[in-house]
Amino acid sequence: MKRKSDDLPIYEAVDKSGDKEGVVSKLKRRKSLKKKKRQSILSIQSSASTSSLTTSIASCADSVVSADENQPDNLIDRTASIRSPPAVTPRSSSLTKNTRFFKKARINKLLDSLADEGDDDTPTNTPRKMPLGKAPLDSPLPPTPPVAVPLEETTSSPVPLPDPPGRKYTVSVAIPGSICDNAQSPELRSYLIGQIARTLSIFNVDEVIVFNDKPGVNVKGTSFEGVTKKTNPNIAMLRILQYLETPQYLRKALFPMHPDLKYAGLLNPLDCPHHMRSTEEATFREGVVVKRTIKKGKGSYVDCGIDKEVQIDKELKPGTRVTVRMDSYKKEQKHYKGKAVSPNAPRTELGLYWGYRVRLADNFSAALLESCFREGYDLTIGTSDTGENIDATNIRHFKHALICLGGLSGLEPVIESDETLKETSPRDLFDYYLNTCPNQGSRTIRTEEALQITLAALRPQLSRNGMN
Repeated sequence: MKRKSDDLPIYEAVDKSGDKEGVVSKLKRRKSLKKKKRQSILSIQSSASTSSLTTSIASCADSVVSADENQPDNLIDRTASIRSPPAVTPRSSSLTKNTRFFKKARINKLLDSLADEGDDDTPTNTPRKMPLGKAPLDSPLPPTPPVAVPLEETTSSPVPLPDPPGRKYTVSVAIPGSICDNAQSPELRSYLIGQIARTLSIFNVDEVIVFNDKPGVNVKGTSFEGVTKKTNPNIAMLRILQYLETPQYLRKALFPMHPDLKYAGLLNPLDCPHHMRSTEEATFREGVVVKRTIKKGKGSYVDCGIDKEVQIDKELKPGTRVTVRMDSYKKEQKHYKGKAVSPNAPRTELGLYWGYRVRLADNFSAALLESCFREGYDLTIGTSDTGENIDATNIRHFKHALICLGGLSGLEPVIESDETLKETSPRDLFDYYLNTCPNQGSRTIRTEEALQITLAALRPQLSRNGMN
């Protein structure tokens, strides 16, 4: 509703009593109140923090309420129209609950309009001003405060990890020495034997048995004549396998010059755990007993490939290969101290692969029945393309396993040529007679290839069913 006094100039707004000065003073007070309200609104708009914004809005709300109680209605409407359109609200002489509710709604609306106008003037790289209790949907979550760790947890010593379990079971492989005859030259023969040695060490084979599959040949009475067509291939394979398994720093003392080893330098090294460097400080080391004077009862001196000799507790013959458990590597000592242990100690105590041992058999029956273990072989596996599919076979638990491979014609001719075997059927000789490469794409599989395929196919079951 429009009043007459609003259309008149200031000097003409005279009340009924004719007091012109009183009216002017009232209008001046209205102007000053307007100015204060505008300043408070501008301070709200320019505030940078949510707390200052809330405080300014609260002061503005107090001024609006006080103005409503003491001033005409049109003053409140004009103040609110600075930032938002006027809202028509019922008026009364005193503030009721409805009036307070509309006042709060107007304040919230004013707060939202100020925040929207502040976004237009605020650069994009500055944080957006939001009312108290509200946050933008795309705002990142506050960082997680660091958790205080008690002092006793940081200063306590770490729990020592348990030592890896040792491996008690063994895996042995029997192969015929006649596979060397399939090579065309001495260099290729040596390389073939080196490939077999690499396969044995990769799959942690503990024993390799070289047997003679030619009847009427006595391999034990044969001299070492070298890798030629006239020599016995079983002896050549045996010597090269032993040479490759020996650590490099012991070969000069254990292997003199021989024609069998003429091309051994061309072969790939095995790089087994017991082929150690001179700077490694390991628990076990391989060494050879040296010829040196020592008091009786003081043991022997052993060359382990390090800067000092090791004094062991046992008296052994010079030139003997021995496995030494090192006591310490103290540099101030004149000699290192150690103890002679079994070659199986690294495997049974720490689970380390410590190379393979080599055994020579006169025939296949000697390789199958004789053993370097007291219990013998409690699991025997034969391989042939006529055997059972390995994918459908689960081998049983074992302590010492023996895997037998045939020569150029397979395993059946080897069994038939052995006069000491009564059973002619291969299935009666082995616990498992398996075809380790079903659906093969080639008519024949060479022995060195069959060795890799068989050990790769049996590795999961051997490691799972081996008894420790």
